[in-house]
Amino acid sequence: MKVKCYIQGMAAISPQSTFEGDIINMPLVRTESNRLACIEPDYKPYIPANSLRRMSRILKMGLTAALKCLAVSGVSTPGPIVTGTGKGSLQDTEKFIKEIEQYKETALNPTPFIQSTYNSVNGLIALQQQGTDYNNTFVHRGFSFENALIDSLMLLQEGYSHTLTGAFEEITPEHFYIKSRIGHWRADPVANIDLLNTNLPGTIAGEGSTFFVLGAKADANSIAALSACKLLYKPSAAQLTATLQELGSDADLIISGANGDSNHAHYYQLLQDVLPQPSIPFKHLSGEYDTAGAFALWLAASLLKAGSIPAELFPMVPQFPTDFKKIVIYNHFYGEQHTVMVVEKV
Repeated sequence: MKVKCYIQGMAAISPQSTFEGDIINMPLVRTESNRLACIEPDYKPYIPANSLRRMSRILKMGLTAALKCLAVSGVSTPGPIVTGTGKGSLQDTEKFIKEIEQYKETALNPTPFIQSTYNSVNGLIALQQQGTDYNNTFVHRGFSFENALIDSLMLLQEGYSHTLTGAFEEITPEHFYIKSRIGHWRADPVANIDLLNTNLPGTIAGEGSTFFVLGAKADANSIAALSACKLLYKPSAAQLTATLQELGSDADLIISGANGDSNHAHYYQLLQDVLPQPSIPFKHLSGEYDTAGAFALWLAASLLKAGSIPAELFPMVPQFPTDFKKIVIYNHFYGEQHTVMVVEKV
């Protein structure tokens, strides 16, 4: 979809120190395990104490990232709230399922069930901001965030001035174990900075909550412009090549979703062959999860705003472009859902 919108504000809670938004001075958080957990901020300035104690991690991360995003943008009323998530609140889901067995389906606490629904974060944001506009959550695995983006673009076309668009995901020990049984993660521990140095099956798990205020028109607060977003389901090599050439032939920088998984490395080799421009990875910062594309969009907009690439965050990249105005993001989710986004300097 080629409809331009403008990022007026953004916020990210991730395994890196992204919440303050200062990418130039942000240190690289290193880990030796196969699981990257979010660095959670102090929630008290954003969530009342009586509510905070009843909320699970993903609800706190989602609501706080959304409220920080609105504060940064200066938009008090978000209008439509559109999000994407692949799994929703795993913690609440697991808790509810465990209580079904523990209490033999009697005297169950309804709170984990209510908060396990995919749209619970959207509902909390709307209640906090007294929003009564369009409110929707997309749950489409690796397309979840990108479908939320496309829906937001259509809403802006229909006349809305702003949308609050985001994604949220968490990883729990139980879910990490289940996914390890089917080979999603590396068999042996690997440091995140060494993720791309070895070509082995599996990758590292991640999580995060990222939100954007998208505007129909550019203004003095505009951080970057999203000018294209295209989704491909199980594309052939020819289809993927054509899309990359169409959207990325004149790009100055490529942000690649390469995650070190040998099962799907051929897609990123194709990317390199079709678009030989300078490229940087991002999964060593965020880990792999359904809506990692939201983190990649935050990264692209942050780099365009800063005007330079901090070498500290990308020790595996020998050289960076000195000037870049157009960034193409290519990512896929386990070889099925492929997405290409174009982000440009305003």
